[in-house]
Amino acid sequence: MNDVTQQQKHPNFIVVSEDPFNGSAPMAFLVQEFVTPNDIFFSRNHGTIPDVDANEYRLTVGGMVKKPLSFTLDEVISRFPKTEVMTTLQCAGNRRQELMAVAPIPNELPWGGGAISNAMWGGVRLRDVLIAAGVERKGRHVAFAGLDQVQRQGKTFGFGGSIPLDKALLPETILAYEMNGEPLTPLHGYPLRVIVPGYIGARSVKWVTNISVQMEPSDNYFQQRAYKLFPPDVGPDSVKWEDGIMLGENSLNAVICFPADDEGVPMGTISVMGYALGDGHHLVERVEVSSDDGKTWSRADFLTDNNDLWAWKLWEAQVEITPLTTTIIARATDTAGNSQPEDTQEIWNFKGYANNAWHKVSVQVT
Repeated sequence: MNDVTQQQKHPNFIVVSEDPFNGSAPMAFLVQEFVTPNDIFFSRNHGTIPDVDANEYRLTVGGMVKKPLSFTLDEVISRFPKTEVMTTLQCAGNRRQELMAVAPIPNELPWGGGAISNAMWGGVRLRDVLIAAGVERKGRHVAFAGLDQVQRQGKTFGFGGSIPLDKALLPETILAYEMNGEPLTPLHGYPLRVIVPGYIGARSVKWVTNISVQMEPSDNYFQQRAYKLFPPDVGPDSVKWEDGIMLGENSLNAVICFPADDEGVPMGTISVMGYALGDGHHLVERVEVSSDDGKTWSRADFLTDNNDLWAWKLWEAQVEITPLTTTIIARATDTAGNSQPEDTQEIWNFKGYANNAWHKVSVQVT
């Protein structure tokens, strides 16, 4: 870890990889505050963390627009009204470790349940910028390119991705220059990053320098290959990349943060805490927790009364631990009646994405 990154993160921050820098907070830290402090907010990078000179930075807007534009950071801030959005960002590979326990997933980061955090983002609406450029509604996608340097398949390029134009024009999708009331740090996208509430974190491109309105999704490697979902029977040797589903919206999920996996717990009533995240369209209605392999369930209490569609809910449940207890399970249901799949084998995929099966932690009764 370089010195600058070390200064930005909490001493207990768990580094999953040094180069590129990736890491997350200990699970118990996540449920301590509804808004995740910047120094424990998870970090997901595929290449360099660029050192951007604000005086030289430019944001360009082009493609299917009537008037291509170029802005300095100060021009973005001064020209467009400021807005804020509370949203949780989650890596598509969150909870990959559980899928790795089903079958090997080589060459991917072994994330537990900590690749997720919640923040208040400040910036300008992407729609305002697109309207200023005269966006043509016959476009279908908005693509973003970042200033980092990533190496894949013998080429060096910036991370990129795209979202549907309809999502780009919704007021919650923003170009952020603040995180929890503070200027973005280089690690989290300074000087400007996209925030796409309800979508996987990969679509919230950091260090964004170019925005393009176009008919097709981004041709960037991370849109066309990396962040795609395949059925359980497809493997790296049989994959046809064009058949994969481009990941976009999050899935309903509930995760136990305390107690930790394999932690010792006493007999009797204990507190179980965690987070739950909806799909971006429906609120999480309830979270249930079981300590007897799903025979009975206890309903959790939400620790916050927020009704943000794109922010997590923290929860706490009281469950009974007996000498026979070996596992604690959590599941969520949303306001449309959607629930989580029970078994990780149902949703295993060779990239290890989108694990929203019932979350289980093993416990040792003391």
